[in-house]
Amino acid sequence: MSLSPGTAVRVVMSKWVDRPHWEFEATFLGTDEHGDWLGIPQSTVMTRPGVTYVAPTAQVGLAPPPGPASARGWLATFHDTGGPVRVYVDITTPPRWDGAVLRAVDLDLDVVCGPTGRVWVDDEDEFADHRVRFGYPDEVVEAALASCRQVEAAVSGGRTPYDGAAAAWLARVGEIAGG
Repeated sequence: MSLSPGTAVRVVMSKWVDRPHWEFEATFLGTDEHGDWLGIPQSTVMTRPGVTYVAPTAQVGLAPPPGPASARGWLATFHDTGGPVRVYVDITTPPRWDGAVLRAVDLDLDVVCGPTGRVWVDDEDEFADHRVRFGYPDEVVEAALASCRQVEAAVSGGRTPYDGAAAAWLARVGEIAGG
C-alpha cells in the first residue's frame, strides 16, 4: 500500500459473511510503528443499513501494522476530548487495503474505554449468538477472542498504542483532513 498523507480513503466494514455494516470517508494521515492512521473530522457521516451517525468530535482510526494475523484482528478509533468514549476498538478480521479502501469484517466484540477511563468488552452476547447463527469458523472465533484479550489488556494497561500515541495524530486531523 502506498498512500500519501491527505489521500481520501473509505472505510468499509461488513459483518460475517458479506452483510453490510459501517462505512465512512476518512483521510489517510500516515504510518508509524503502530500502523496506518486515518483522520476522521468532526461531523463525518458514518452509515450502516438503517442507521446514520454523525461524529460529534474529531477521531483518528488506526489499522494495525503488518504481522501475524493473530495480532492484527482489530480497528481502533481514538476520540478527541468531549467524545462519547476515549477509545473504541472493533475486533475484526485482519484489516486489508484494497487501493484506497480499508476493509474488515466486524466480529461483534468491542473493547471500549469510556470518558471516565473505565474499560470494558462490549457485545459478548452478540458474538456468542452470531458465532453459532452465522457459523463463524473455529479459527475465526479463536482469533477474535485472542485479539479481544490482547486489546483489552493493552487498553486497560495504557500500553502502546493506547498510551497517548494518538494525540499527535488527532492534532493533524484539522491540518490534513480539514477537521
